[in-house]
Amino acid sequence: MVLDDYVNGGSPPNWFEFSKVSRLLSMFHQSQRDTIPQTLQPRNVLKRQPNSPWQVDGVVSLADVQAKMDELHQQEASVTERLNALVASQTELKRSLARLDISRANLGSQAVSARSIGNTMLSNAAITAKRISAAVTRLDLEQARVRDTLHIVDQVAELKTCVLGVTGSMGAAQDWEAAATYLNRASKIPSDVIKGSFAEEIVPTSEVPAPPQTTLEQAAESLQGLFLREFQRAAAENNGSKVTRFFKLFPLIGKSDVGLDVYGRYVCQGVAARARSNLNAGTAGSQATEGFFYANALTKLFEHVAQIVEHHGGLVELHYGAGSMVRVLERLQSEADVQGGIIIDTWSDERSIDRKLTDIRSYAFTFLVQSFLPAPPARSGTPRAGSPNKRSASRDSRRQDDEGIDTKEIDTLLSEMTAMAARWSLYRRFIALQCKQESMEGKMEHQVLKVPSFITSSALNQKIADRVISPINAMTTFLLRRSVERAFQLDEQPSGLSLNPAKPLHSNAPYISSAVDDVMYIVNQVVERSLATSQRSVVSSVLPSITRVLDSDFIGMIQRKMRDESYPKAAIQGALPPENTIIAFLVLINDLDIGCDYVRRIVQPWIEGYHGSNSHEEKAEASLKSLHSLYPFEGDALYAANVLRSLQQTFEAKASELISDGIYVVFKNVVKPRLRPLLSDAFRDIDQQMNGEDNAEAGGLVEEDDESDAAANERAHHHFQRGWDALTQPIARILTNGNFERLLTTVISYLADVLEKRIWSYYGRINDYGAIRLERDIAGLVNIVVRGSRYGLRDAFARCTQICLIMNMEEDEWAETQGSTTSAADVVDDAGWVLDADERARARAMVQVRKP
Repeated sequence: MVLDDYVNGGSPPNWFEFSKVSRLLSMFHQSQRDTIPQTLQPRNVLKRQPNSPWQVDGVVSLADVQAKMDELHQQEASVTERLNALVASQTELKRSLARLDISRANLGSQAVSARSIGNTMLSNAAITAKRISAAVTRLDLEQARVRDTLHIVDQVAELKTCVLGVTGSMGAAQDWEAAATYLNRASKIPSDVIKGSFAEEIVPTSEVPAPPQTTLEQAAESLQGLFLREFQRAAAENNGSKVTRFFKLFPLIGKSDVGLDVYGRYVCQGVAARARSNLNAGTAGSQATEGFFYANALTKLFEHVAQIVEHHGGLVELHYGAGSMVRVLERLQSEADVQGGIIIDTWSDERSIDRKLTDIRSYAFTFLVQSFLPAPPARSGTPRAGSPNKRSASRDSRRQDDEGIDTKEIDTLLSEMTAMAARWSLYRRFIALQCKQESMEGKMEHQVLKVPSFITSSALNQKIADRVISPINAMTTFLLRRSVERAFQLDEQPSGLSLNPAKPLHSNAPYISSAVDDVMYIVNQVVERSLATSQRSVVSSVLPSITRVLDSDFIGMIQRKMRDESYPKAAIQGALPPENTIIAFLVLINDLDIGCDYVRRIVQPWIEGYHGSNSHEEKAEASLKSLHSLYPFEGDALYAANVLRSLQQTFEAKASELISDGIYVVFKNVVKPRLRPLLSDAFRDIDQQMNGEDNAEAGGLVEEDDESDAAANERAHHHFQRGWDALTQPIARILTNGNFERLLTTVISYLADVLEKRIWSYYGRINDYGAIRLERDIAGLVNIVVRGSRYGLRDAFARCTQICLIMNMEEDEWAETQGSTTSAADVVDDAGWVLDADERARARAMVQVRKP
């Protein structure tokens, strides 16, 4: 009250009254804490703590008391609100508890009713259902036992019928098909039934007192011996119907392995007889000396085996089951190993293969070896290509070589061995397909074609590898290298060639030596023959050998000729090389370029056929030269394609390197000595430097100067064009298009450097009119050089043209190139500058006097 009065404007209280108020507040709060439950007391709000700022004991002024009162009122209101909420929630909680009690009472009554119903009504029904279920289970068990018993009885009755039928059929009736059929029916009866005591009790009769198992085994053994005798008698009599009759009976008596073995022996006898008759028919007469007699004999052997498999496979699969033909194939392969080995051994002895291999390995390749030896000191004067000394030396070398190995005989042997290897590959593919069909029976998934293990491990496969494949590799390498040697021995340069444009050329383009056509013909023949074998081992050996021979012998011989015989070197300092030397050197460069084209045309059809083609012509060629059709086994076609691609890339890389060196020699020794004087003559009558008097007079004589400049430029351009044509046309008429493009690229690169140096030489000595004239001259020279749709060569002159462009720019254009406007970056990008910023600034500073 006292504090309220003071707050409302009353007189201030004295200290005694203030202490009284403090004690009253403390008593009030203590009573509040005693009446409020512990859970509802505010946490850390009314708790007395020492030195707490809201404690009444710490109040020192009336304002502090008023603040503490406000705080206490707020806390009181908060506590009151929480108490009201608690009271309200307790009412709802009581109602929920009441409803829960009511539900529990109802549920209790329902549970009592359910227990009473279960005890009085459902208990009897459950007992009855359990009793019925047990009875049904016992009934099902009894029925199953009855069915099993009846089934066993039926099986025993069937067994007894079969035993009596076998015995009766093997008796006076001698019905072997019926006896085999009864045994087949008996084999379907489980063995535990046959060996069971019930069968041993029921089946035996007075006629057949033995147990059924013993009777059936004895009958099967007896029928097996009978069928074997009858089969062999029919085979000896060559009675096909009886052979087929008894062959079909073996699986019925459970002797499939015996039937397949005896059938395998039978067909092997036929294969052996046919192979011997074919071989004897040729060796008895003169047919054995024919080129392909033994290859044809081996082919007939494989064809006979394939016919047997093709015609008898269905019968074997029908009566012996799927996969049974593989066993016959293995037996046939054993006989093919024997007969094929005889044919190959006879062929090897008849053709003296070992002796020829010895001769091949000892062949010295005298001409090639001597060609790569250091050349003896040359006599005075330039030797002629067709001199008598050279022709006599060539004849002596050929005579010595011809006395050794006959290359025609080697070529014939290679053709015969290629045919043998190709037929063996075809036979392997046929057997692999047959085995794949057997393994894929009833399966839908795709399987890659693989060579069967009994083929890879066969004696014939090893003999073909040793006696056919290995000689193919050795003889093919020899024939190719000998052909290269013979081609260069008989090499002839194209006749009637001249560097004089006025003289006609009597040969047909491209101008190459005869050795290129000869060598590439042999290379194409060797590649086709090697791929036709369908043997991966041949591809892996022969094609790399082709690469080595082409690199070392073919390219090596051309390189040696370019270095020792036809190097274009001037006899006198400052003069040009002799014309015949230049022509011979250009022809050798053409040999390399056309050689690359030939190799590309040899290899690409095979690779395109493997990877697929688009045009009709390519598809037709691919159908004939598809690697996948020749190499059906897993990974072989891809391997062959990679080896062919490696052959092409290796040869092109080596030849291109030598072509580049040859082009540089032609440029250095033939073109360059005449190019610099040509430029000097072209700029001799043109003066891009104007002095002060000329500049002063230029304003009044502009039209007259323009006419004189145009006439001077036309004369200079005509003079340069005449000299340029005289320099390039004689070479262009000899070189191939590709080689001339390479030479022209080298020449233009050098010409661009010379022109750039000449332009920079005018720095500080040219005015704006001279810059215009210089730009016109450079543009004219560039047009002359790149005429003939060679626009791609203009890039070599980009620096020259940009220097002239900057020299003749207007001030506003130059400002844009320097980036002074917003679109300067676009202008610079569109120009495609090859000059850096310093070079552009230097080019701009070349002109000292500019027109206002």
